[in-house]
Amino acid sequence: MPFFNYYLKGKGSDNLSKATIFFSGENKWRTFPAWPVAEAKPTPVYLQEKGKLTFAPSNSKQPTFDSYVSDPAHPVPYTEKVHARRTREYMDDDQRFAARRTDVLTYDSGILTDDMTVAGPIVADLMVSLSNTDADFIVKLIDVFPDNTPVDPTTRYPMGGYQMLVRAEIMRGRFRNSFEKPEPFVPGKPTQVKYTLPDVAHTFKKGHKLMIQIQSSWFPLTDLNPQKFVANINKAKDSDFVKETIKVYHNSSKVVLPVIK
Repeated sequence: MPFFNYYLKGKGSDNLSKATIFFSGENKWRTFPAWPVAEAKPTPVYLQEKGKLTFAPSNSKQPTFDSYVSDPAHPVPYTEKVHARRTREYMDDDQRFAARRTDVLTYDSGILTDDMTVAGPIVADLMVSLSNTDADFIVKLIDVFPDNTPVDPTTRYPMGGYQMLVRAEIMRGRFRNSFEKPEPFVPGKPTQVKYTLPDVAHTFKKGHKLMIQIQSSWFPLTDLNPQKFVANINKAKDSDFVKETIKVYHNSSKVVLPVIK
């Protein structure tokens, strides 16, 4: 209202902050002189064995990895329920249904001992290898609620262990180096897939967990990748759609978060 009063009616003054942002998690408004936030510190979290996330790389010299089989005939859905049309609720839906699948990798930080606030764009930096020549990569940032969180009184939904989607984005692997010049993967060759997810403004509260999920389909939000490099996916034949084994390497795979105090 002060903004419109000043610029439309000539009343008051333009004393608003350049950025007034609502932070989910803590459910508060914050003001900043600019966006992205200048004091945001790029903080990597590293993928490790046994589904762990750490804020420092391990000292292991041996390359280790997790793997999953991505099958275009059985893609990972974007929501647990079946809908006639896309819902808005998918944007913070419970991701426990995805964590139960064998074609979704799940990593968590363990219980956080302090609040952690992220503000700005997120960078996914994965080291992967494929058994074929193309794949999609969906990285999801998730806030896991404590197991003792009470049942929601309105919906009666069990909130203990709720995996709230905070942000997710896809990279079609063929465009990992250039959107103008797609290129196939070399089967079995470790390859970097690095891309920026849209901005986030969220506080992971003390007692919660930070979670990362990785998958290679997000149907039908994104069209299916045949996982065999073809010049035009829209013209791919049924025979082009194949199963593929995907490896994600620990330590050299990380997600960089813009953390602020």
